[in-house]
Amino acid sequence: MTVGRRFAVVVAGGQGTRMNNEVPKQFIEISGKPVLVYTLESFFRADVDVVILVMAKNHFERWASIKEQWLSKHSIQIVEGGDSRFDSVRNGLECVDAPGIVAIHDAARPCVPTQLINAGYKAAAVHKSAIAAVALKDSIREKTGSTSIARDRSNYYLMQTPQTFDVDLLKKAYESASDSSFTDDASVVDFDGHEIHLIEGSYQNIKITTDEDLDLAKLFLSKNPA
Repeated sequence: MTVGRRFAVVVAGGQGTRMNNEVPKQFIEISGKPVLVYTLESFFRADVDVVILVMAKNHFERWASIKEQWLSKHSIQIVEGGDSRFDSVRNGLECVDAPGIVAIHDAARPCVPTQLINAGYKAAAVHKSAIAAVALKDSIREKTGSTSIARDRSNYYLMQTPQTFDVDLLKKAYESASDSSFTDDASVVDFDGHEIHLIEGSYQNIKITTDEDLDLAKLFLSKNPA
């Protein structure tokens, strides 16, 4: 089932402060290709109608060079990011100007499978939302002061992106929200009173945050070449 157009808002505002690298993580190269390029290529393989890239204005010049080298045949709208992820997504949504389904994705997740992107669009067309998530593998404990309490890991999931929604639902939620501390889109929609539908994510769909993540991403991408 398909409703309207397929939009994608790819958020590339990270500064990579937890990595010992002067280059923001979305621009770091893996096997000679920037992280961001792998991410965008996955969305183009999913036949997305409109791709909107959100990043800090001081990175526009770097991006122009990357696009010319790697993605010159593709149409990509570029939007200036905000002070937080929440603000950046809201800026990106301003360019979503038609009914349909919109996927929000972190540029620093370059190993996202195209089939997961497609699954999000299909599920969101039915349920209004589709959030990629994976079950915990390890036992967990909740820290409370100087002690900790065991929790049932089967009750918890790790949220990923893409997080995919009916366009009108997501735009309304972002327009209603006033707290920019939300760290993902599902939280914004949930706060606005809408049910969140989870779909099965991928353990390979890691978010690059540390140097070790780069090594893992290189391994995953070598196993699944474009």
